[in-house]
Amino acid sequence: MRVIRKYANRRLYDTQQSRYVTLEDLRRLIIEEEPFRVEDAKSGEDLTRTILLSIIIEQEQADSEAEVFSNDLLAQLIRVYDMSSPLPLARYLEQGTQLMLEQQKRMQSQWQQAIRHSPMDFMRELAEENMRFWQKTLNQPNQTDDDDTPDKSS
Repeated sequence: MRVIRKYANRRLYDTQQSRYVTLEDLRRLIIEEEPFRVEDAKSGEDLTRTILLSIIIEQEQADSEAEVFSNDLLAQLIRVYDMSSPLPLARYLEQGTQLMLEQQKRMQSQWQQAIRHSPMDFMRELAEENMRFWQKTLNQPNQTDDDDTPDKSS
């Protein structure tokens, strides 16, 4: 895993490439699925989450047409933090986003290949996959691991 050090002057240093990097450089690493960890140069504290949030903020401000987080959505997320027993929102968002990315890749692959099935067959398969995902997500207790086995205590 690549280690990025954040110095007191807010500069980010890539220890693997021995050079300073920007948030845009880290965004490219994310797109390329290159794992990295950002740590405070002095204390070694893990700052990855804070840097990832900074990248999202930069993306949101850079292109208003590509805005993902509306004011209403951000307000709703803030309300979730204030709930007495918060929803398992992180798991829901992670799994939902993963499903969306997988389906996007699948659709791109399908369009690039010669169509083997009718468009209706393809859409039916996607709908069935969505249904299986949501049934699985809604029927699983909040777990922190990636175990796909159903809860046997229910």
